[in-house]
Amino acid sequence: MLNRSALLLRHKAPAVQWINDADPSPGGSPVTAEEVNRDRIVYLVSDEVSESPEEVRRWLKANWRNLFESELEAWYADPSLWPKRTLKRFDEWFEVECHSVMIDTLAGPILDDEAL
Repeated sequence: MLNRSALLLRHKAPAVQWINDADPSPGGSPVTAEEVNRDRIVYLVSDEVSESPEEVRRWLKANWRNLFESELEAWYADPSLWPKRTLKRFDEWFEVECHSVMIDTLAGPILDDEAL
């Protein structure tokens, strides 16, 4: 088991709509919520964050901007395409999931790809 919790963001309809509206390539096929949420970013957070919904919310209030920008950049790296970012919009666009148990099923060390 790892001494971390996993935090995931599920894109809601307004986020999916933005992805489709902001697409700079004309004629692109719209993506669905199912496609957007198929392979999500997993954010590792401390075990303490997952202790209660109140702790998750406290952590989110301190970190929502970085999460929001990470999710936007995953779709479009050009910040000129990004909407105004507020905590209210973050709440409207994402459902937060926090999972407290993470088990490493591999025997080898966990490596940072960027450090290699």
